[in-house]
Amino acid sequence: MNAIALGATLLLLTNLGAGVGTEKLWGTWRLVGFTRTITATGETIDVFGKEPQGFLTYGQDGRMMVLLVKSGRPRPDDLEKMTDAQRAELFKTLVAYAGTYSFDGNAVTHHIDVSANQNWTGSNQVRYVKLEGNKLVLKTAPGPSSFDGKIGVGTLTFEKITR
Repeated sequence: MNAIALGATLLLLTNLGAGVGTEKLWGTWRLVGFTRTITATGETIDVFGKEPQGFLTYGQDGRMMVLLVKSGRPRPDDLEKMTDAQRAELFKTLVAYAGTYSFDGNAVTHHIDVSANQNWTGSNQVRYVKLEGNKLVLKTAPGPSSFDGKIGVGTLTFEKITR
């Protein structure tokens, strides 16, 4: 590969995911905390329990995926006999979506192509970014919760597990 082609390839890879410092996001991150602070009261709640589970992946190709679940989710005994109430509980304790992303150095925008929450499909979800060593903290803008309707700010904390 000649120097011009190599330079063009590096420039292309740097611009995928569009933005300043995008390469700092690349890789897979493990969820270690998911809280919501209610704006009116300042109360902070663990949205998915004390030990939520999940992963967030940002690819060099500009694509992202996230899967988050509540700790202690119920496990139905038999998939064939699962009740609608059990299905609803599993759905309420899951966040999952995928799409592309852009990063401006302060905020990452998830451009959602597919989501477990159909209301998010086709939307843009903005998360304010703070990188602290191997930790990534994402904060939402104040907004109503799909759980209780109260206005608050979500904070998701991840640890990097791969590049």
